[in-house]
Amino acid sequence: MMMQRLVLGALLGAVLVGASACSRSEAPAATPAAAAATKFDKLLGRWARTDGDYLLELRTADAAGLLAAGYFNPSPINVEKAEARDDKGDLKVFVVLRDVNYPGCTYQLTLDAQRDILFGTYFQAAQQQSYEVAFTRVK
Repeated sequence: MMMQRLVLGALLGAVLVGASACSRSEAPAATPAAAAATKFDKLLGRWARTDGDYLLELRTADAAGLLAAGYFNPSPINVEKAEARDDKGDLKVFVVLRDVNYPGCTYQLTLDAQRDILFGTYFQAAQQQSYEVAFTRVK
C-alpha cells in the first residue's frame, strides 16, 4: 500500500510539472510534422487513374523526396516504396507495389502542373507489360 502511494505521488508530481511546462508562453519546439513545405508538396493529394478504379494517395513528402503513399484497387494494395525527384524542373514519382497480384509492379509518373495530372507508365510485373496511364487529382 505504501509503495502504491509513492508511485501515485510520483505520477501526480510528473503530471503537474508537465502541465506547468505546457502552460508557459514559450514557442513550441519544431516537430517533424511541422516541417517546412517542400517542392514535392505539389504532388500531394488523391489521384484517380483515368481508366479504372485505381487511386493513388500521396500523403506526405520530405525534402529528399520520400513519399508516404497509399494505393487502392479499390481495396488497399501494399506500397513498398514511393519517392519523388526533381528532374530538371519536372517532378517525377516512382512507386513500387508489392502485394498479392502485384509482385513488384511500378508506376513512373510525371506531374503536368498546368493540367494537374500525373502521367507516365505502369509496369505490370506478372504480365511483364507496360501501359501508358494518367491520373487526375481528386478534388
